[in-house]
Order: sequence, then C-alpha cells, then structure tokens
Amino acid sequence: MIYQLGWSTLPGLRGLACSDFRATPTTAPDNECGVAVEIATEEQRDTLLQQLENHFGAKRFSNAADAFDTVKAFVLDRSARE
Repeated sequence: MIYQLGWSTLPGLRGLACSDFRATPTTAPDNECGVAVEIATEEQRDTLLQQLENHFGAKRFSNAADAFDTVKAFVLDRSARE
C-alpha cells in the first residue's frame, strides 16, 4: 500500500522541530507536499512512524525547507535499503 507521510514542523527555542508524523493511505502520491512511500504492512508503517519520531524528536532545523528535505531524504534512503 502507498502511504503519504506528513508531519508538523513547529518553532522552538533552538529552531524548528518535526513531530506528529503520520501516514495516510493514498492512490495519488504527492512528493511535493510530503513523502509517498510503499509500505507492506501496518506493523511496518507503525515502526517507520516510531523511528521518525525517535530520530527527529531531538533534532532542530534552521528553516522549514531544511527540515522537509532532511526528513524526505531519511525516508527515501530507508525505503531504498529495504
């Protein structure tokens, strides 16, 4: 199943933080506003979302574009390895 990943990018004292990662099933992937990725099972989806929360929970970014590009690269790299 193809999921559209999304997340919130919110300001903090040390920079922008990414959180509230979510995956919505889609038939029309949109890589401009998020990241579309194929995930075989709900368990794998939940694992990916937890990995994103853990990996990006403490990271801070100087701007929204950097945050988006970094998360997108992480997901696409992870997907390519699987």
